[in-house]
Amino acid sequence: MTERVVFSGTTHNTSGRNGGTRSRDGFLDLQMAEPHPAAENLFGAAWSACYMGAIQLSAAQRKIKLPADLAVDARIDLVLDKGAYFLRADLKVSVPGIEPELAQELIEAAHLICPYSKAVHGNIDVTTTLVEPALV
Repeated sequence: MTERVVFSGTTHNTSGRNGGTRSRDGFLDLQMAEPHPAAENLFGAAWSACYMGAIQLSAAQRKIKLPADLAVDARIDLVLDKGAYFLRADLKVSVPGIEPELAQELIEAAHLICPYSKAVHGNIDVTTTLVEPALV
């Protein structure tokens, strides 16, 4: 199979009191004065959106119809330990209407599909938990 770029995102970031980020297409335009705590939120939003798509693909490959209210809550922690910074992630996934055992299979398979999950595999601690819809 020949490699092809499906999509490219391009952003321009500036720092300082009036810092921010803007995507080339204008879809994203945020003010992020220093320090940039928004980085963890942006990473969590991007990863959870991609991961949700991977869950949907995993389900489609198995011919399973997912509910419209599939949800992923991502918490990205920036941790400082012994002078070194690192990331830690906690993904809480709600797949209402799907048997928990099957939902667990789908969310595990999604980590093998999602490019963000692949990128961080072995690099950060990731906890993925299947939760009830009311807990998300």
